[in-house]
Amino acid sequence: MKRTLIFITLLCCAASLCHALSYANETLTYRVMFKWGLINKQAGAVKINIHSAGDNYAASLTAASQPWADKIYRVRDTLTSTIAKSTLQPTLYVKNSHEGNEDKHDVVKFSRKGATVVGDCVRRVHKKGKLTNDEKRQVSAVGTTVDMLSSFYYLRALKFDTWKQGQVLTINIFSGKSKERLTFKYRGTEDIELDGKKHPCYHVTFIFTGDDGAKTSDDMEAWISTDAARIPLKLEGELPVGKVQCYYTGKL
Repeated sequence: MKRTLIFITLLCCAASLCHALSYANETLTYRVMFKWGLINKQAGAVKINIHSAGDNYAASLTAASQPWADKIYRVRDTLTSTIAKSTLQPTLYVKNSHEGNEDKHDVVKFSRKGATVVGDCVRRVHKKGKLTNDEKRQVSAVGTTVDMLSSFYYLRALKFDTWKQGQVLTINIFSGKSKERLTFKYRGTEDIELDGKKHPCYHVTFIFTGDDGAKTSDDMEAWISTDAARIPLKLEGELPVGKVQCYYTGKL
């Protein structure tokens, strides 16, 4: 009974945090820029699609590096996620990545009992065509839990118009074999320039940590349009050398 009450409470909190944003049929496209000093060059492209599938959404993301970047580090990634419409939380996540000379296949199957979320994870890694890792493990967490793709949609549904600058929300995120804590930190509203026009946006920082609070990767920044569509217009992350910036290329 105690676990049931906790679960109901968490669902009520999630409902109060999110606004009614419908992802009926949407395709978003982005150009990926590499910036380092005076260098500012397109390094790749990303396409994100979502459509209705009964009680769920079916989402996919494809990413590919440009020919010039292929010579340095070739990327061909595909992510898919099955997301429950009622909670914007996933039931299945699959990632197929082809980066450099490494091919990686991750599958996470989500199950929920009360407030507890369990992820049955499979990871297979090939390097130069040879299987180097074939691993299965189970991770668990309590509360709202997403994957790397469904987090994109969960973020967009948050009611940032009611948040105060500096406000944070922390949820769980499962990858191919591990659990992290993902914190959204609201930075306030900012205007960004895109194709010569200024657009008001909510500025949000993604912070990834382990259970001990230590950072597991660098922060990411997102700028989300303040209109009803809540489209991320710009995303930015640091690299060992320079930074990567993603710009929305669709119609506004």
